[in-house]
Order: sequence, then structure tokens, then C-alpha cells
Amino acid sequence: MSFDLSSRLAERRAAHLYRQRPRLTSPQDVQVTVDGQQLLAFCSNDYLGLANHPEVAEAMVEGVRRWGVGGGASHLVIGHSEAHHQLEDALAELTGRPRALLMSSGYMANIGAITALVGQGDTVLQDRLNHASLLDAGLLSGARFSRYLHNDADSLNKRLAKAVGNTLVVTDGVFSMDGDLAELPAICAQARARGAWVMVDDAHGFGCLGEQGGGVVEHYGLSVDDVPVLVGTLGKAFGTAGAFIAGSEELIETLIQFARPYIYTTSQPPAVAWATLKSLQLLREEGWRREHLARLIARFREGASALGLQLMDSATPIQPLLIGNSERAMQLSAALRERGILVTAIRPPTVPQGTARLRVTLSAAHSGEDIDRLLGALQQALSSLPEISA
Repeated sequence: MSFDLSSRLAERRAAHLYRQRPRLTSPQDVQVTVDGQQLLAFCSNDYLGLANHPEVAEAMVEGVRRWGVGGGASHLVIGHSEAHHQLEDALAELTGRPRALLMSSGYMANIGAITALVGQGDTVLQDRLNHASLLDAGLLSGARFSRYLHNDADSLNKRLAKAVGNTLVVTDGVFSMDGDLAELPAICAQARARGAWVMVDDAHGFGCLGEQGGGVVEHYGLSVDDVPVLVGTLGKAFGTAGAFIAGSEELIETLIQFARPYIYTTSQPPAVAWATLKSLQLLREEGWRREHLARLIARFREGASALGLQLMDSATPIQPLLIGNSERAMQLSAALRERGILVTAIRPPTVPQGTARLRVTLSAAHSGEDIDRLLGALQQALSSLPEISA
């Protein structure tokens, strides 16, 4: 007996769900070279345009000079450098929490936090549209795992009433495929009434939301008591790599002792942490980036609506255009690429069946003229393609 991998791959191709990796041969920016073609990109999560910022790049070089390249070992052995420690202190200050803990990736941060906090005899409740890393962590934890209807506090309350043991309510801050915000005030109120903790993965909110770029929790004016466990990633608006978990002294010490992805992983290169300190400074001091981004979002939504495109309820840099049919989403993505525009088609299983979309993401590095060029290319692409059956 053998694994029939060829059939699985053929089925995926036939369903227009086959994924391929674009090959980037230029720095991450809004103007990129992919597979030898120069393109204007609207598919990066580099929301503030910091991934190729010269000051961040220079900080990375300085970090290599000071600490070398590799982390060398796990944080608990000899891999916790001064650069890591300073970044943790700065992230704690950004989030208004006593402590923060660096992790090597957002996926690891979510798995580490959830599996360290709940297990057999406990309950974890998650939004149905949460990121895959959160859903995987809930399954891996061994706790009773249930998903409530998207952003539905009443649905959450019904599940809270049946919860056992320690209960953790988990939600994205900004939902990565739809771009909408979690209804955190209502979610936190329901959790508090039942004695449950709330964990928020704000990977797509940090840098973009809040007066100081502190994300969705700052946006809503919530505290560490409302959201005891706050996760953020550094590879999006921060423009570097890695992730962090912020919370109380007791939370961070618990994670250091019990979060297996933290304990058993080599630390990120200290130069990355040093570069992130610079990007964090820019994120906080250059509020014009968020202001410019807000104007671009409004400009795009107005233009897309005028074209009759189906927008989703998002005031964030994630601006999905709902297409529905996977084949048509792929055709539109290809038609845009022919016109020098790179926008990714998102298809099942990443999103539910029948909700394939073009996931347009905007960056503070884009200009108003870039938005107009995208809208013009969308208009041309739509008129060039025949209608296809659903």
C-alpha cells in the first residue's frame, strides 16, 4: 500500500485550488520583480512600508555586527540576547502590559499560548473565522474545543454556558481574509461574566489601529483585564519577523515554563530583534503612515464601489473583493497580472466554499496614483473576461 499523492494533487488542480509560489527577486516593496516580471503589488502584509525601510535595514546590519547572525540556542539556554530583551521591554510598553515574550513566529506564539494555558478538562472557544494557527492550537490543546458564530456574542454566550474547567475565548483582532474587526467589547463582556479569559491574535491590527499603533485593543480602549492574552506578529506592519505575547508577569512566566514552542526552539536572530526596535520606533513616531493608509483605504473603497465590485465590511488595509467562483477569481488575478498588477486570489480551503476572492492589501508605501492604477486595471480585467457559471 502506498500514498496516492498524484491523485490528491490532480484533484486540487481540477478544482482550481492548486497553489504555486511566486518567486520574488527584488526587495519587499510595492514595486516588485516576481518571476522576472515587474509588478505593482497589492498582496503584501507590509502595511506601513517598513520591510524595506533604509533605517530598519541599517539597524539589521548593525545588529549583525554586534551580535552575529544566529541565535545559537533556545532562550532558556544561551539564546536570549540583550537585543531580544530590549525588544520585549519595548513591546510591553507599546501594549501597556507588564511583560512581553518574543516568539519565532505567529503560528508558534498561538500554539504555545493556547496549549500552555488549557488542556484536558478545560474549554477553548473560538470564532469560526479564526486563523488556522489558532484553530490548530485549540485542537492540539486537548481541551474541549468549540467554535462560535463569527463575531456573534450571543453564540459565544451559549457556548460559555456549557464550558467546563478553565475557559479561554480566542479571536483574531482583525480577520485576515475578511479585514473586519472582532467585536471585542461584547466578547470581553460575555467572557468576564462567565469568568473566562480572552486571548486576541492581533497580527493584522498592530501598527494600523489605535492612536499609537497599539492595535485593536488600543482601538477599543480595553485593558489587560479585558484581554489578558495579547498576541502580535512582527512580519506585517513591523516589517521584520517573529511574534510576541504580551500580558501580566504571571502569564509570561507561565509561558516561559510551559509553552513548548518557546522552550524547544532556537531564538530568532538577535539582529532581527534589533531591526524590529527601529521599526517599532518608526511605527510609533510616524503617525502619518497610518493617516496616509486611511486615505488610501477610503479612496480604494470609493473606486471599487463605483465599479460595482463587492467589497467586504473592512476599514483596514485588508480589502477583499468577493468573487465567489474560484476559477473566476484566478482568471481576474491573471488578468490583473497581465496589466502589471499583482493581487492574489484566495480560494477554499483558506476561505469557505463559494467565497473565493481577490485579497487586496494596501500599504503606506502606496500612492494615490497606485490606487487609481489598480482600479483602472480592475475595470479593464472585468470587461475583458466572459461571465462563467457558478
